Amino acid sequence: MALLHVDFFSRVLTLDVRMDVILPEPDKGQIGMAGKDDGVPIRTLYLLHGMSDDHTIWQRRTSIERYAAERGIAVIMPTTELGWYTDMHMGPKYFTFLTEELPQICRNMFPRLSKRREDTFVCGLSMGGYGAIKCALRAPEVFSKGASLSGALDAAAHAKRGLDADVRVWKGYWTDVFGPDPTGSVDDLYAAAEEMKDSPLRPDLYMWCGTEDYLYKQNTAYRDHLRKLGYNLKYEEDHGIHAWQYWDKWVINAMDFMLGEAE
Repeated sequence: MALLHVDFFSRVLTLDVRMDVILPEPDKGQIGMAGKDDGVPIRTLYLLHGMSDDHTIWQRRTSIERYAAERGIAVIMPTTELGWYTDMHMGPKYFTFLTEELPQICRNMFPRLSKRREDTFVCGLSMGGYGAIKCALRAPEVFSKGASLSGALDAAAHAKRGLDADVRVWKGYWTDVFGPDPTGSVDDLYAAAEEMKDSPLRPDLYMWCGTEDYLYKQNTAYRDHLRKLGYNLKYEEDHGIHAWQYWDKWVINAMDFMLGEAE
């Protein structure tokens, strides 16, 4: 695989931003790597970070490059800071950046990336799990499938209480992100699922959460909501807390689901 560290300008955000990009290569000469590149337009996974992290975190904490090599897919890992993948109530338009500008930038820079929604996926953990489900539901013309690992899926709960007692953020942060009350808004994943339930572009979704994770109840509640609405959802859980040893394992299942290779 090729690993690229890219600095570029975003017109939407009006600043320089960074992303890391993994691109397929045959890899036949690399020890311990089973590369795959069949010469067709490359399927692409946009992989989103959590609240305390940045674009480098997936390479630093997991074997994502090896997993991508085995599957012959590209992985785009952008930085979106603490914006929750939203067009913030008071702040930058991260959702517009991620769903409109970034795919176009990536396809211009890397022409072999497929432009088909059927070949374009989004996955994330924690805050990025929220972002991934939101992107799949609110931009289904771009992403055909979305996956959440230990997702922080209830925007209204975060806006009212904060993520948990151990997260230190400045006064007014949650209102800056979501507004006074995101219930029923574009940032509400429950409302998004309701609005998309009968759409021909309704995305397929994957969720995983550890049963000891502090976000477990949020995940089971949202799982039940999606099932009630008739979504094609693959939900998995296992023992685990909010930690990388679990995301490194379960991102493989998420990738295989999106690539249509899951059992």
